[in-house]
Amino acid sequence: MKRIAGLLVAGSFALAGMPAAQAADAYPSRPVRLVIPFVPGGSNDIVGRVIAAQLSERLGKPMVVDNRGGAGGTIGTDTVVRSQPDGQTLLVISVAHPINPALYKLPYDSIKSIQPIVMIGSGANGLTVTPSLPLNSIKELVAFAKAKPGALNHASAGVGTLSHLSSELFRMMAGIRVTQVPFKGGGLAVLDVMGGHSQFNFGTLVQGLPLIRGGKLKILGVGSPKRNAVLPDVPTISEAGVPGYEAANWWGIVGPVGLPPAIVRRLHAETTAALKSPEVLKWFASEGAETASMTTEQFGQYIVTESVKWMRVAKEIGLKPE
Repeated sequence: MKRIAGLLVAGSFALAGMPAAQAADAYPSRPVRLVIPFVPGGSNDIVGRVIAAQLSERLGKPMVVDNRGGAGGTIGTDTVVRSQPDGQTLLVISVAHPINPALYKLPYDSIKSIQPIVMIGSGANGLTVTPSLPLNSIKELVAFAKAKPGALNHASAGVGTLSHLSSELFRMMAGIRVTQVPFKGGGLAVLDVMGGHSQFNFGTLVQGLPLIRGGKLKILGVGSPKRNAVLPDVPTISEAGVPGYEAANWWGIVGPVGLPPAIVRRLHAETTAALKSPEVLKWFASEGAETASMTTEQFGQYIVTESVKWMRVAKEIGLKPE
C-alpha cells in the first residue's frame, strides 16, 4: 500500500503495475516539463522549443518549456536531477554540460546523475575575424600568430564558455599564443571583433550567419568535422591547417537517472521521428545546424567523450571550479 501511495503522490499511478510496453504507451499521463537551463533567446532555448512543439503533437500531451537559467546551466540541471524519474521532467543539455565541472562545484555528478535519452543535433562553431584583418585563411592566421606571439586578440563570450575553450583548443593544437579577451556574453564579443578591437572570435553559426552574410564578419573555417551545408565553400578548421580540430555546440535531451527504459525508448523514438520531419530538417539547415542520429547508448558515450576532451582543455589552461 505504501508503494501505491508513493506512486500516487508522484503522479505516476497510470504507469503502476503495467508491463513496460503498456507503461510507455500510457506515458505521458499529464503535461511534460522540459527544462531549458538558460534564459530565453539562446540556442538551447530556440532548439528546445522547436523540439517541444514537435513532441507535444507526437506524445499527445503539452510539453511545457521551463527556462531555469543561472550558473552556466547548473541551476536548471540540478532541478531535473532531483526530480522524480517518471519522464514528466526532462532537460535540454548542450556542450555546456560537460564543461561545467571545470567551472563549478556541482551538487550533482554530470555523468552519473543523468539518464541520456536522445541527441538532437549540433551547430558548428565558426572562426571569424574582423573584415579589415588582411588574413584570409587558417594557415595565414596560424603563421601570423607564430610570427607575432600574443599579438592577436581573441574575444570570447566569457571564461569557460565554448567560445573561450574553442579558442584554447585551437591555440593548443596549432601551437600558437594569442591574447584572451573575455566578455560577458557572445554578443559583446562579436561586437568587439566587428569593431576591430579584437581580431577573431569563435561563435556558433546560428548566431553569426547574418553577420557573415552581411560582410560584418569574415569566416575562415568551421569547427565541425565536415563542411557546413549553408557555407559549402568554407573549409573545416581541420582541413584548413589544424588537423583533428573539432569544436561545436550540440543539444540533447536527458532526464534524471532511474527513468524506466520503456519511457526512454518511447522518447528516443518520438524525438528521432521528429528530427526526420521535413519542417525540422529545413529549420536546422537554415540555421547552419544539423540534426543528429544516435542511439541512446551512443549519446551517453558522446557525453563522456566530450567531458574528457573539455576537462583536458580546462586543466591545460588552469581552470578550476568555483
